Amino acid sequence: MLKQIEGSHAMAEGIALCRPEVICAYPITPQTHIVERLGEMVRTGELKNCEFINVESEFTALSVAIGASAAGARAYTATASQGLLFMAEAVYNAAGLGLPVVMTIGNRAIGAPINIWNDHSDAMSMSDAGWMQLFAETNQEAVDLHIQAFRLAEELSMPTMVCVDGFILTHAVERVDVPEQAEVDDYLPAYEPVQVLDPNDPISIGAMVGPDAFTEVRFLQHYKQTLALRLISEFAGEFKKQFGRDSGGLLRTYKIDDAEVLVVAMGSVNGTIKDTIDEMRADGIRIGLVTLVAFRPFPVEALRKVLVGPKHVVVIEKSLAVGMGGQLALHVDLALRNVAGAPQVHSVVAGLGGRPITRPSLHRLFRRALVQPWEGTHFLDLNEEVIAKELHYVRKVRRSGPTAENLLRRLRTGAQKPAAD
Repeated sequence: MLKQIEGSHAMAEGIALCRPEVICAYPITPQTHIVERLGEMVRTGELKNCEFINVESEFTALSVAIGASAAGARAYTATASQGLLFMAEAVYNAAGLGLPVVMTIGNRAIGAPINIWNDHSDAMSMSDAGWMQLFAETNQEAVDLHIQAFRLAEELSMPTMVCVDGFILTHAVERVDVPEQAEVDDYLPAYEPVQVLDPNDPISIGAMVGPDAFTEVRFLQHYKQTLALRLISEFAGEFKKQFGRDSGGLLRTYKIDDAEVLVVAMGSVNGTIKDTIDEMRADGIRIGLVTLVAFRPFPVEALRKVLVGPKHVVVIEKSLAVGMGGQLALHVDLALRNVAGAPQVHSVVAGLGGRPITRPSLHRLFRRALVQPWEGTHFLDLNEEVIAKELHYVRKVRRSGPTAENLLRRLRTGAQKPAAD
């Protein structure tokens, strides 16, 4: 059914169609509207046979979801930013125990300094915890990915994050096709847990494992993610056949056949990139896009097939591994290592803390890739003047004060040094 609806509410309705039996809720911007809507649906009886549990923290939210899943219930929760960090221990536990919890991440920057706007720092911080990670480009895809995520998680007995750009998607009101219950029931089988805590047949889970078996436990987690590379594509194909939409999969391409430059990106920024590509192609510049949906597992082989040929690959990402560069660019570079004819990979960090990624900036960036490629990490629209002033000030003054506050004062006043000096 087509609806003009806020992204968070559309996701909540899609999640409800998956018939979760336990929803654990703790509010944190920008995912709060998702669990609020789910809570309302449970209260009114629109979502039946579901226990909605208000908890006292993000750590508790995932911990309760772990307990519910271990007891045989289809469990769901959501979080963002510092909330994901607070539940870090439980994030690893859910994966290590092989529990198919589905969790929405309303992607948001991590402090300090405090920032509530969108980037991918939170998801990247937990990318190696053993969860599958799927990134939505649109709110339609966000709804569709949740339906696929429950099936994928339960098929492999492995938790899955659906990552949606905070505010850009969660709070946008647009037209979304929310499926009918019968359609979802046909696609998503009833939950049959692999392991269940049953008082009549007691077992232990999460027991101490020593050096004699710990490597094997981790290997099997890794092995299941390699199986997911096939299942993600397979389930996306089934979804397209049943619902008529090409949502999910490992990656999608846009105008890549004759491209001299390819762009790789994740999330909602792909819409802006597509508009920029259309404008540049109208000027005769051959450029294309690879939209990555799955970050975990990372689709090495699928990327190799589409990236070999062009001279340059520009990787645009909303996260930064401080002291190293962009995580996605590092993954792309690794995927292309020792591949004959591999293009040169150019790393671009953009949109940190919600900074807009505009078409004019992308035009300049992509044209530069054709005529003046760069090494290392490029920071899109970096204010080099304010950076230079702060570095000069820090060298001169022993007690230079907190960097974030200094930069804000400079931006507000244009002063050579902070007003408090």
